[in-house]
Amino acid sequence: MLTPRLSVIIPASNEAGYIGACLTALFASGALDAECIVVANGCRDETAAVAQGFAAQATAAGWALTVIDVPEGGKPNALNIGDHAARGTLRAYLDADVVVTRPLMVQLIAALTADAPRYATGTAQIPRAQSWVTRAYARFWQRLPFAQSNAPGYGLFAVNAAGRARWGDFPSIISDDTFVRLQFEPHERVQVPATYQWPMIEGFAALTRVRRRQDAGVAEIDRLYPGLLAREAKTRLGNAQLLALALRDPMGFATYAAVSLAVRMKQGQGWSRGR
Repeated sequence: MLTPRLSVIIPASNEAGYIGACLTALFASGALDAECIVVANGCRDETAAVAQGFAAQATAAGWALTVIDVPEGGKPNALNIGDHAARGTLRAYLDADVVVTRPLMVQLIAALTADAPRYATGTAQIPRAQSWVTRAYARFWQRLPFAQSNAPGYGLFAVNAAGRARWGDFPSIISDDTFVRLQFEPHERVQVPATYQWPMIEGFAALTRVRRRQDAGVAEIDRLYPGLLAREAKTRLGNAQLLALALRDPMGFATYAAVSLAVRMKQGQGWSRGR
């Protein structure tokens, strides 16, 4: 295979139940001159074996597939391992539970084909959750300024070569996606119309853990990289706007507020993924 133009890096820890759907959709996306690097890290399940089982499907689709199995867990380390193995000039970083639609990779390649630094992502959709708590929370969350901002990039983000040169190795921090997004000014970030499915974690306790971790990740970036959060450029949510959202969806607001209160009341944190 020729040197790939696009490298898709998937850090995967105990994702045997999700990685198959992720790879099936990726290899059906129609992108050419592409490679996929799955970094199974610290897995106690069959993530690596499931991924390796897609070798024939990848070849048939014109993709190169590399599966790297490392005993150490940790997403930043997995991202760095994948990056060091990647050969493409364009890099996409994809969560193992994300399912892309067919046109997405092609649209990302087009958006990143520029000499100037570019950051790109698709249009995220949250599939219907099983629990009513998560459904209510997700419904309200998607109307908040961050989710409505241009190219938030949760679950999937991509950069061109000039953009990737903005940072070296991924630092050992909580929020890698926020760190990368804020390497770019708002006008350098592109959201393409093609969609992807990003599942949200189920249940009140799990939502609280994830929200606590997300808040800690933002606070960590603010502490370690002063001034970086100024590039967020999301719309400020005032009291009038919050009231309008609450009146539009009282149950969603109540659920979101309850999770926020639980985050503030409990101290400490444990690791938890977005889904």
